[in-house]
Amino acid sequence: MAPVKTLLVIDDDRVLRYSIQKSLKSPELDVLQASTAQEALLLIYQSVPDVILLDLRLNETSGLDVLKEIKKIHPNLPVIMFTAFSTTKTAIEATKYGAFEYLLKPVNLNKLQLTIEKALLSVQRDEGEWIAANTPEMLQDSEVCMIGNSEAMQEVYKKIGRFAPTQSNILILGESGTGKELVAKALHFHSARRKAPFIVINCAALSENLLESELFGHEKGAFTGADRRRAGKFEYANGGTIFLDEIADMHPTTQAKVLRLLQDQRFERLGGNETIETDVRVIAATNRNMKAMIEEGTFRGDLYYRLNVFTIELPSLRQRKEDIPDLVRYFIGCFKTEFGKESVELDPRIFEVMLAYDWPGNMRELQSVVKYALAHADGPSIRVPNLPDFILSREAPQASVGRGLDQLVHELMQKQQGLLYDVAVQALEAVLLPAVLAKTKGRLQEACDLLGISRNTLKAKMKDHGISIDAQVLSKTDPRDQSLTAPH
Repeated sequence: MAPVKTLLVIDDDRVLRYSIQKSLKSPELDVLQASTAQEALLLIYQSVPDVILLDLRLNETSGLDVLKEIKKIHPNLPVIMFTAFSTTKTAIEATKYGAFEYLLKPVNLNKLQLTIEKALLSVQRDEGEWIAANTPEMLQDSEVCMIGNSEAMQEVYKKIGRFAPTQSNILILGESGTGKELVAKALHFHSARRKAPFIVINCAALSENLLESELFGHEKGAFTGADRRRAGKFEYANGGTIFLDEIADMHPTTQAKVLRLLQDQRFERLGGNETIETDVRVIAATNRNMKAMIEEGTFRGDLYYRLNVFTIELPSLRQRKEDIPDLVRYFIGCFKTEFGKESVELDPRIFEVMLAYDWPGNMRELQSVVKYALAHADGPSIRVPNLPDFILSREAPQASVGRGLDQLVHELMQKQQGLLYDVAVQALEAVLLPAVLAKTKGRLQEACDLLGISRNTLKAKMKDHGISIDAQVLSKTDPRDQSLTAPH
């Protein structure tokens, strides 16, 4: 018979502790309780539990401080953090300091049980897997503001916390306007490199020669107009981070030079023979399908795998609509002074209209809509009529299956919304995906092979377009969802 495992719940809410204990206690799992950090640490010293569930906010101290103390005593011990007061910073730091998982209250009981089971299995599988790394001291001001408490964004914060302390290169994927540069900044400012430079290069904005000069520098006379020596960004960023945005638009010649730098941390300036050594971490980003580009021969596979040590996929705004109210309030706070408003009153019906829209332009489009509403508001109140017409009519994102793409493009050009590419792609996907799934009779892997995309990408696109297939093919959420609620 397998030995009984032990869960220690650390929370100052007596009712919540009791509810968790009653729900999870079984012949295979004993559940202990502690209401304070002191009581919890005493229990841990006396008898080490197998897994810990720790509230982020305790009456007398922060759960982050308790987490660090636990990791000093038992670095292998999996600690699951949970809270009703999540911020970007706490989510990242909890993961950075060794939390096994980070959950939001109210806690879904099924998800909590699965997380505890995963924590127990991970310790059984590899006792060394959860040893905490030497992490830099907590960053007091990350200089990065990321808004959103949706489950999709919580996953992003946790990945930032896991990946930031490493020295590995990172690839950020996501649609235009989803905030890839913000994530890159967060990775830098939560790393040991945060006091060194963080430099942004948009690979799509520069020609091949200009991009090489920007990255590697040049010697005097290297090309027409090079009247003096110039150091490149890889020199300036020594010890820090370079963010290569729109990496898929980099010319193949430049790709080869960047590959060599990633391999050796050495390079030469354009027109020069001197080998320069540097120490940079590269974070790259794109909104394009890199694997398809590799197959087409337009992007080097060896460079892709050098860049893609870790991957962070950012959700589109339509995948995290529950964050829209917080984002709107944040943008209003940023821009209200610019539009001569001391305070702003929001009609709650605005959010109903916004949640019905699909936001093909993501965060950039939302920011523009907030500015439009501020400019068109009379006095301090923003009402539904102050929103742009295309939001009110809900016309922009969808195209019917019967409408020709040429007609759609013509109509969009007439509207001059600046979102031609995203809207046309959505219209094509709305026709293409159901057709392919019908042909493959709902077999996802066959559909992925035909489309040339991953299974996760296909599922995400199906969710975006509201496409569903037989329950035997796609696993669905357990209908027996239960929640444990608590005031904090």
